[in-house]
Formats: sequence, C-alpha cells, structure tokens
Amino acid sequence: MEWHSWIGYLAASLTTLSFLPQAIKVITTRNTQGISGLMYLMFVSGLVLWLIYGLLIEDTAVSMANFLTLLFALPILVIKSRNG
Repeated sequence: MEWHSWIGYLAASLTTLSFLPQAIKVITTRNTQGISGLMYLMFVSGLVLWLIYGLLIEDTAVSMANFLTLLFALPILVIKSRNG
C-alpha cells in the first residue's frame, strides 16, 4: 500500500469515528433538540451517494468510511424524525 493510501485511511477513520460520540449520546438519551433534522437528512443522503460512488470506483477507503459513518448517522436521523 502506498503512503498516500494510509493518509486516506487515517482521514476516513477520524471523520467516521467523530460521529460515534454523537450517535451514542442521541441513542442513549433520545434527545435531538439541538440537532437540525434537515442537516442530517442532507448529510445521510450525501453519505449514501458517497458510498455508491466509492463502490463504483472500487475505492475501499471511500466505501468503508461512508458506510460506517452512515451506520452512525442514520440512527440519529431516525430518532430525530420520530421526535418531530
């Protein structure tokens, strides 16, 4: 693996894992009062498109990062939509 690939994997890991604390907080408290539903809808839609793009170009770093971030962001969007 080339050195620049390691940078991509590190960047993907950090940006993906940055959503984990928020997901844990929202899932445990069910409090989404300070979260924009429209922002999360747009963000999750973007993640789906990035995931599709990563799969199409066969880029593991792009695909996995967006898939994992989607796993963390989607529950937040679902809870936010249920909270109204």
